[in-house]
Amino acid sequence: MRMIAAGVFIAVIGALALVSTASAQAEARIRVLHASPDAPAVDIYLDGSEAITDLAFDEITDYVSVPAGSHTVEVFPAAADGTGDAVITADVTLSADIDYTVAAVGALAEIEPLVLVDDNSAPPAGQVRVRFVHASPDAPAVDIFAEGVGVIISGAAFKDASDYLTVPALTYNLEVRAAGTETVALALPGLALEGGNVYSAFAVGLLEGEPALSAKLTVDASFEPTPTPTPTPSPAVVPVTGGAGVSPPASSSWGIWLVAIAGGLAVLIVVAGVGALVTGWVRRP
Repeated sequence: MRMIAAGVFIAVIGALALVSTASAQAEARIRVLHASPDAPAVDIYLDGSEAITDLAFDEITDYVSVPAGSHTVEVFPAAADGTGDAVITADVTLSADIDYTVAAVGALAEIEPLVLVDDNSAPPAGQVRVRFVHASPDAPAVDIFAEGVGVIISGAAFKDASDYLTVPALTYNLEVRAAGTETVALALPGLALEGGNVYSAFAVGLLEGEPALSAKLTVDASFEPTPTPTPTPSPAVVPVTGGAGVSPPASSSWGIWLVAIAGGLAVLIVVAGVGALVTGWVRRP
């Protein structure tokens, strides 16, 4: 009986240890984009500690891993060296195994964070996945037009992010047009999208002023492409979603719960065995 009780205790401790380890290792990934056209270079602080130094307009960091949970992001002018008032203070809750982009958007007088949830899953063979983010504070709502295809994204306003498009890996001639018109705000000829990649295209800068409106294309994830015959591009029109205050999806904690359930089942099995042994012992003549 003492040996069985010790086994039950060890099983419980083992299950709790596994859950604790899984929780401790739960991480999210985050990167920061400087998209405020008249803001100086900035330093980014995470929970009071400097994480990124001297990030200038149109620059984006790599993804960095941070513990899942609640964090405070502060943005200071680089010259301030972390002193004085932050130009941006944002509390963000990061879910495990999710990628995020935090963009500083708007003119300096109205600068604010734009939190985006990124989907960096692999595209099908011979395809790419791409989304469009409107981060130009003085540009109107826009459509994205692809030569030979038509409008592929419609009505994207400032701080909007489109859904991800899955399209063939080809070279595209794109135009950013004032929504509902053929007026071209920005031409993007010869945009080569390589198979196996996930992209974000950010419209940054100013439609009227400096720095001028431009497109920043980032490779968010890259997977080994599988050769396929060249297909005919046929993306559908995709309305935009998202924008300021995008809510991250529910926490990706299935692994933790599965470990806990497995540990619980182990305990139940051991306890059932104990019960059977005790019952048999009591019933012995």
